[in-house]
Amino acid sequence: MFKRNFSPEQDMLREAYRKFLAQEVVPHMEQWREDGIVDRDVFRKAGENGFLMIWPSEEYGGMGDNDFRYEQVLIEETVYARAGDWFNTLHSRLVGPYLTKFGTQEQQQRFMPKVVSGETILGIAMTEPDAGSDLAGMRSLAVEKDDHWVLNGSKTYISSGINGDLFVVAAKTNPDNNPHAMTLFLVERGMEGFERGRNLKKMGLKAQDTAELFFNNVKIPKANVLGQAHKGFYYLMDGLAEERLIGACSYLAAAHLSFDLTLAYVKERKAFGKRIADFQNTQFVLADLKTELDFAQVFVDKCVEVHNQGDLTAVEAAKAKLLTSELQVKAAQIGVQLHGGAGYMDEYHISRQLTDAMIAPIYAGSSEIMKMIISRDFLSDDYEPFNVPNLG
Repeated sequence: MFKRNFSPEQDMLREAYRKFLAQEVVPHMEQWREDGIVDRDVFRKAGENGFLMIWPSEEYGGMGDNDFRYEQVLIEETVYARAGDWFNTLHSRLVGPYLTKFGTQEQQQRFMPKVVSGETILGIAMTEPDAGSDLAGMRSLAVEKDDHWVLNGSKTYISSGINGDLFVVAAKTNPDNNPHAMTLFLVERGMEGFERGRNLKKMGLKAQDTAELFFNNVKIPKANVLGQAHKGFYYLMDGLAEERLIGACSYLAAAHLSFDLTLAYVKERKAFGKRIADFQNTQFVLADLKTELDFAQVFVDKCVEVHNQGDLTAVEAAKAKLLTSELQVKAAQIGVQLHGGAGYMDEYHISRQLTDAMIAPIYAGSSEIMKMIISRDFLSDDYEPFNVPNLG
């Protein structure tokens, strides 16, 4: 694979963060998977060491550098350390920017210092029992009063649903006149009427707490409205390209890990008197996979570069998400197959690679939704064929 374009500072971050993971995270992952939740203290430790949120300004305890490659380093190292179900990037790069992009100065001063330090854990609540990718189907409703809003509804499959202290919650606020009119609210732990359901049991990502959230006449001060009322749909759309790029970096790192775990295994395991790696079928299967991985890495790295320039489109982000999420599943499936019976055993990490991978083509927009976004682009009248002036 080509040499990747990281700065010396980012290489130093990678090395330091790798050591942090080895000392503070990896030794606890098995217990956290059994518990179905990570210890809250890991967020605080990451914050103390400068590994939780890098991009916020120094005023709030960050570096003030918004280069996405820093986050890419953290994502790759977390996944490769087999700690992807910590899900720290949800807090640090997926939800956190909502506060600085759309929050008031007062909201940022009130929340950001503890968010950066890891004392306050973030979550985002959009998905409902009958509304996933179709935000127009959302039923949660907030009604405006004199000095507050009253929120009712429920959310499901919410990451950090148990650990979370501050949630960005989407609710409809003018359903009769505009199905897309929704508002984002900052709902805090302890607000009256805000309740959590059980920690949901999942196929994979066992250490990542996922829960139902219930809002029963929750009184939300107007000071906790994020951005302008009724503009929440557009705010959510604004963050989708980066959300899918975050996913792509994670999915691809997991696919690389599946390849490397499998390669190490087939070099050691023997059948019929020779290594599994010496069979032509093994070599060809892994050669195909390695080629796909390296090509995907070049595309994702280019997306990061374009995103840093502020030019990443929803279509290109959808391509990255589609490609890498499907590749994560494929790499894990190949790994399990080449491990043979051992691949089905939980003591071999490749089995977890597969169960963890199965959600990748679903969340953050399913593969089917990604294909719709991509096809709408090339079916539009503005589509330009690839370097062909005249197809007639």
